[in-house]
Order: sequence, then C-alpha cells, then structure tokens
Amino acid sequence: GGERTRWTESCATLELSYAKLVGDALISAATIAYTGAFTPTFRKGMTDHWQTRLEELSVPHMEGCNITKTLADPVAIRTWTICGLPQDASSVENGIIMSKARRFPLLIDPQGQANRYIKNMGKDPSLAENGIEVTKLTEKNYLRTLENAVRFGRWVLMENILETLDASLEPLLLQQTFVQGGTKMIKIGDSTIPWNDTFKFFMTSNLPNPHYAPEVCVKVSLLNFAITPVGLEDQLLGVVVAEERPDMAEKKNSLVVANASMKKQLKEIEDKILYMLSNSTGNILDDHELIETLASSKITSTEITEKVADAEVTEKEIDAYRERYRPVAYRATILYFSVVNLCVVDPMYQYSLQWFQALFVAAIGKAEKAETLELRLDVLNTFFTYYVYVNVCRSLFEKDKLLFSFLLTVKILDGSKEIDATEWRFLISGKTTAAVDVENPAPEGAAGGWIDGRMWSEVCAISGAENFSGFASDFKNHLKAWRDYFDHVEPHNQPLPDKWNDSLNSFQKLCVLRCLRVDKVTDGVMDYVIEKMGQRFIEPPPFNLANCYKDSSNLTPLVFILSKGSDPTKAFNIFCTEMKFNRKVQSLSLGQGQGPKATTMIEEATAKGAWVYLQNCHLFVSWLINLEVLCDGLTPEKTHRDFRLWLTSMPCAQFPVSILQNGVKMTNEPPKGLKANLKATYYKMTDADLQSTDKPEAYRKLLFALCFFHACCQERRKFGPLGWNVPYEFNETDLDISRDQLQLFLDAYDEIPYRVLCFLTSYINYGGRVTDYIDIRTCDVIMKSFYRPQIFETDYPFEPSGTYRSIDPDPESPHQSYMDYIETLPLTAGPAIFGMHDNANISCAFTEAMGMFDTLLTMEASGGGGGGGGSEELIAYEVSQITEKLSQRGRFDVPGIQMQYPVLYEESMNTVLAQECIRYNKLVDVMELTLPQLDKALQGLVVMSGELEAMGNSIALGQVPGAWEAKAYPSLKPLGPWTDDLMLRLDFI
Repeated sequence: GGERTRWTESCATLELSYAKLVGDALISAATIAYTGAFTPTFRKGMTDHWQTRLEELSVPHMEGCNITKTLADPVAIRTWTICGLPQDASSVENGIIMSKARRFPLLIDPQGQANRYIKNMGKDPSLAENGIEVTKLTEKNYLRTLENAVRFGRWVLMENILETLDASLEPLLLQQTFVQGGTKMIKIGDSTIPWNDTFKFFMTSNLPNPHYAPEVCVKVSLLNFAITPVGLEDQLLGVVVAEERPDMAEKKNSLVVANASMKKQLKEIEDKILYMLSNSTGNILDDHELIETLASSKITSTEITEKVADAEVTEKEIDAYRERYRPVAYRATILYFSVVNLCVVDPMYQYSLQWFQALFVAAIGKAEKAETLELRLDVLNTFFTYYVYVNVCRSLFEKDKLLFSFLLTVKILDGSKEIDATEWRFLISGKTTAAVDVENPAPEGAAGGWIDGRMWSEVCAISGAENFSGFASDFKNHLKAWRDYFDHVEPHNQPLPDKWNDSLNSFQKLCVLRCLRVDKVTDGVMDYVIEKMGQRFIEPPPFNLANCYKDSSNLTPLVFILSKGSDPTKAFNIFCTEMKFNRKVQSLSLGQGQGPKATTMIEEATAKGAWVYLQNCHLFVSWLINLEVLCDGLTPEKTHRDFRLWLTSMPCAQFPVSILQNGVKMTNEPPKGLKANLKATYYKMTDADLQSTDKPEAYRKLLFALCFFHACCQERRKFGPLGWNVPYEFNETDLDISRDQLQLFLDAYDEIPYRVLCFLTSYINYGGRVTDYIDIRTCDVIMKSFYRPQIFETDYPFEPSGTYRSIDPDPESPHQSYMDYIETLPLTAGPAIFGMHDNANISCAFTEAMGMFDTLLTMEASGGGGGGGGSEELIAYEVSQITEKLSQRGRFDVPGIQMQYPVLYEESMNTVLAQECIRYNKLVDVMELTLPQLDKALQGLVVMSGELEAMGNSIALGQVPGAWEAKAYPSLKPLGPWTDDLMLRLDFI
C-alpha cells in the first residue's frame, strides 16, 4: 500500500511514453546515427529541427524529447560518472551512444578524457568482467592483443588513432562473424578465432580536429569527446575544492558512490518485484514466498529511500559551499580555452588538459593564503592567471607573446561581459555588418586629402556599431581635430576629439586607433594590457633553463622549439656543467640512418640515469613515430629518476602531439624590444662578472655599450631593408666572444685600444655573418658610436633625447644599478636610437599589427580566440545580415572597392574581386528589369515540378527557345514573353 502512489505515477508516465514512443525512438536513433561527431550546440540544433519536423508530420513524440530522456538509465549514468565521465549533457549523450550503438566507437579525444574514462571502466569488474587491454597501432603485436581479447571477451582500448585505420581492422570493425561448427567465429589477420560476446573495442584519437574519410566514418561510431566549457568548469571546480577543502571533497565523493550504490540496489528490488509478480500463478495472496519477498523488499526500499533522501540533502549543502569556489573554476576554464587554441598559430603550441590541471594544482599550492574566502578567491585568480602566462610564454616565439597577453586580457574581460562582440570583430577584421555610407571628406589624392580608402571604409564600418553611432558624421564636422590626432607622434596617448574621449572606453579607443593609425595599434594594445592586467603581462620573465628543468620529470621530455639562428646547445652545455651531468650526456644530431643509434641511447640512458640530447628532430620526421612509442613506453618502474630526454626541433606539423602536450616546451629567441634584450643579457650576469678585470670601471662602461650595440643589431631587423639589406641572425655567441675579447684587451693594454676593439667586434665577430658590403659598413659605423672615449662622460647619450645613455653604476652593486636603469627604459624603442627618422617605424609597425589581427582572426575562424566574437550566434547573425543586404539588390561601389583593394601585380585576387563586383552589378540591372516576371516564374517552377524536369531535358538538348514556348507549357502562360537574357536569369536562379 505504501508504494501504491509511486507505482501508480510510474505507470501513468510509462503509458504516456509508450503512446509517444515512435517519435522518441526516431530522435534517439537519429542522434546515435548522425550527431556523434558534432559539437553540443550543433547537436541541439539538429535535435530541435527534427522535433519541429515531427510536429509538422504529426508523429507522436514527447515534448523536448532527446536521447537522454529516452534512453538514459540514471543508475548507469551515475556509475559512468564515478568512472570519470564528465557530467555535462554532451558527455552523457556520448556515454549513452557508446552503450547503445552497434558499431565500435572512435572517440575524438584531444584532452584524454575519454581515454581515462574507458580505462577506469575497464578496471571495474561489474562493467568489464575480464578486464581491459590498452594498445596502439604503432605496437608490433597489436593484432595478437586483439585476437586474445576477442577470444577471452576482454575490452580493448586502441589509443592515438590517426586519420586512417589499418586495413587489418576492417573485419573487426564490420563485425564480420560467421558460424563454424556451431560456434561464432571471426577472422582477424591470418587467424580465425572464436567470438566472445563480452568483447568490446574502443578507439581514441588525440587529434583536436581530425578529418576522417567517409569509408572510415561508416565503419565506426564517431564521437566528439572534446571538452566543453561547462564540463571543464565542473571538473576544475572539483579540483579546487579537493585542494582547498579535501574533507569536503572526500565527503562529496563518498556520498556520490553511496547514492549510486543505493539507487542501484533500489532498482534491483523493483526489478525483482516485477519479475515475481509477472511469473506468479494463481492467487498472489496464496504465494507466501512472494508475500515475504514483497514485505522484506518494502522494508529495504523504505530504508534506502530515506537514506537517499538524507544523502541528497547533505549533498545539496556541500554543493552550495562548493559553488562559492566557482569563480576560480570559471577563470581557469577561460584560461584553458585561451591556451589550447594556440595550436592554430603554430603546430608546436600544444597543451594537454592533464598539463593544465597539474599547473592548476601547483598554483593553488603556491598561492598566498588569505583570511577570508573572498580574498582567497581573488588571490587564486590573480596568481593562477600570471602563473599560466609565465608557463606558456616560455614556449612561445617572441612574435606571439604580446598576442597571447592580449588574447588572455580580452578573454578574461569577455568572461565578465566587458567586451562587445561587434567591436571585437571589427578590431581584428576591420568589418562590421552595419556599415554606414558617408562620403569621404578628405580623400587621399585630392587637395589637402589625407584619408585613404581603407581608413574611411573602417570609419564607416565602426560607425555601424551601437556605441559609435554618428561617428562618421561627427568625424567630418571635426576634421581638423582628427587630423591633429592622425599626425601626432603618439596618437595612442592622446585624447580623442570632441565627445568621443569621454564616451568611449579604452577598448573602443583601440578600434579608433585601428581606423586611423594602424602602426600604433601594437603600442595601444600594450597600454591596454597594462591598464587591465598590469605591466608584468607584457614583460615575460627571462629564459631560465633551471626552472624548466624543475617542472620536468623522468617521464616528460624537454623540447627546445627552434627559430632561425637560435641554438640552445651552449646554454644546455652550461646547465649540464652546473648540474654536474656534463659527463653523463649523450648527444646526437638526427638524420637519415640515426634512428637505431638514438633508440639505443634512450634505452641505455633510461636504465643508467643519463641525459639524452637529440638535435634537429624535424630533419628525421619518419622516425618521430618511433620516438613517440619510446616516450609512451616510459614508466616510473623502469625509468631511472635522473633520466631526462632533451629534444630540439624547428616547428614541424608532423611532430608527435603527445610529446608536445606532455613535455616541457621552451623557446630561446632574443627577446623582442631593446629594453627586453638588455634585461635578458644582464639577467644572466652578477656583480662578480662586472668586476672580473683589472679595469672594472672601464669594463662596466664598455660592456654596457657592447650589450647596447648587440641589442641594436638584433632590433634593426624589424625595419626590414632600412635596418639590414639582408636579415642576419645575430646571437649570444657573437656577444660572448666580443665580451671575452673586451676583457682580454683591457687587461693586456694600458690604454684602451678602441680601433682594435671596434674592428674585431664589427668586422670579425658580427661582420662574419654579414654578406652585404653596405651592411658591414653600417655595422662598423654603429660600433664606433659605442666604443669611443666619450663613453666615460657622465650620462653620455646614445641618441639625441638622452633617454638611452651610459650611466655611472654604484661600485658596490653595479649589477643592480644597471638592472634598475634598464627598468626605467621605455617598452618600445623609437627609431631615433637606431639613427632613423620617426617615420621609419610606420611600415614595420603596420605589418606587425595587421599580422597580429590576421592571427586572431584565424583563431576566431577555427572556433576559439578572444572574446565572444567567435560564437556561432554572432556568425549566424552576420550571415543573416549579409543575406538581407543581398536581398535588397544593392550595387557595389566599384571605384571605392578598387581604392581599398587596388589592382596590383602582387595581389591577383583584387582583380577577381573587381570583376565579380562589376558582374554582380550587371545582374542586378537585369533583375530589376525582369523582377515581376521572374517572381511569377519561380512560383510556376515550384508548382510544375514535372514541367521543370521536361524543361531541364530540353535545355540539356539545346532546345532552349522551343522549351519556353507558352503553348508547350500552359502553366507558364501568365509569365508573358521571354527575352533573350533567358540563360542569364537561369544562372542567377
């Protein structure tokens, strides 16, 4: 009697579900068959569309039906989540599809979530009776592993699947079983083995966006396990609570396990009752066993129901406290998706979720404690943001470090709803969907004109944004004030004319800067990052090999990512000496035929605890698969704790992703900027280094001049041919040999031999790399401006303004004096220090800024990037706006387009653009003449589908005039006479 209400409600629900089972089953079947490879947003869109179609076709179905409501087993799902399945809706759908689909699953798993989940399920005897085997296609005996698993009913997980599958797997994927002697058999390779129904086969790929051919997709159940922001946020929330309140996390986990166990037991009781009732014969009141079972089951179910209710109350209290830590998990989620999308910029920028979570845990442990929870959350967010920046920056090339800082800033502010999506899209693309049409008030080429086509088109484009309403018109009214802004040396530091300085925030002012002075956008971006995040986010710490080594282990390789002219070998050898490993290092430059030797070196070093230094991995791409196998095979039990694997490689798309994701990546480029270059050079020195000669005062002065000369030589490359006719890769070796010679000659001579030092430095050490005679002369002239007697004058200036000068350091702490002075230097050096005009910087700064925007735009197009501009909703909105504009049949301003995109020999696509615009305008003219007839024609063609087919046949046979005679097609009589531009209109349709 006590269960009557609950069972009655269940019956009513089941009866309703049964009546609408057809539509629900159809939705579930379609979800399993088609949606596995798609993102959660796209899946939902497909499901909603199918539901709409079911309503149109009057197919009975539950409102809002989906695969989770139809096929989900709460007890099974709770078991899966305990095994590590993320709790977001998309992952739960994936779990259901894996359990219901007939084909074996192939999981797109760039973060390794599915991999860990399947391995945990394989360890649970209630799920995998006979255990699980893990293998790879690169292993020699993977077929033997599969054969044994099929025979004995084990699970098999095959990792690191690429975009093609081995042909030997086809019989297994297609499950080509046959009966032989009454036993189900299958042929794998050359072996025929018995088939065990408990066998399951899983495949995972760590590729972030693989392209599988149709012949692969039809053999597997393709599932997208790429992590979602919601799923990651829940995971990181669990991590931060486990680190901050381990007692609460443990209680939460025990409640989850207990709830799952009790609900499973309750379900078993219900199943038992139903079974006994359905199999009972005669009067059930006479069946004493049934009555006793019902009574005992009732008592047990009542107890379990009470415990589950109490546990759920406690769980809600714990969840409420956990929610207070959600801001930290939210910030960490933003940071992860900022970092993980860097692979679009360079294939070597790969970061795994495990690496990120380990970084997160380390940051929680290192962050300062606080008295209140609110302060602690703020400390965690601030510390972890900078901790991520430092750890990622050491693996980025110099050209990408400011881009990363800006991306972090925008993503964090977008998470706080402080970035407008339209303005963000404009900043990186120069386009909006609602540009205004205002005449250029001062076109370039006209008398007094200074606004070129690109500038004015962007002014009109940004005027379509909500916060810039009336901007173009107001621009015309205050043309002189805007001209002054345009002509200023530092426009990014100047107030905007009229009301715009107060009405626009700093991000919106960046949009204005893009319109008028693209060459100053980089400086504006730096100021914006400093304003929002602090100066430390644009000054990455100098390269420190010791810190990188501390973050590594005997199982994680250390990878030097090379650029032109960079060679970390010297720094590596110095570090080996400091660590007293210089006699336990084996080095090898990879190339054809060096694979067996490298394999032997690694195997021996793992046993002895030595270091292996493999150079130029990009030159031996075919062996990198073997290197990946060796790295995956490293285990704590068989690998000496002192073993380290060091690798160097240029950016290479074929470099194993797993090594990059799990390894410690480093770049060793000269820092970008005069200040950063000097800072990195002096960072490696000490007071002892600056007092190591008989003439310490002269040595310090001349050494600073030498370091300045070295920084100038490297920075001049950014000016292109204005700096050097040929871009030379000057490096620290040139500086080191020049420094040693300076010390030697100062000690050897009573008077300082300036001419000798200048000649050795400019013509020999640095000039040895120079191939152009003008560049050699330039190098010598620059050197003579530093190595000269005037260097000993107090505050001797290196350029007219005196910003850069030779200082008199404190004799007691000269190193700190120089470091303090370097900190006072501007972040970006003007052209004057290089002896150039102020305008020399415009071209390279313009190229740098547009390159950064192009990169951000590429990241947006790939589904990531900064801010909300890359959302599917915004893209759909833009497409709808474009469609609306086209439907209005507006004409293109061809002269304006040709001004913005001039027809040049180097830009062939501009020619195509102009031609297509002219052709489109002609089509619009034709359409306006024949639009009424065409509208009727379209209606007639839709109605008369049979006649359409006949017309198509006639046209295919070249019988166009006859095919369109009114007497041949009565339904087309109202259309009137047809003109000679028939084919043109058909093309347009």
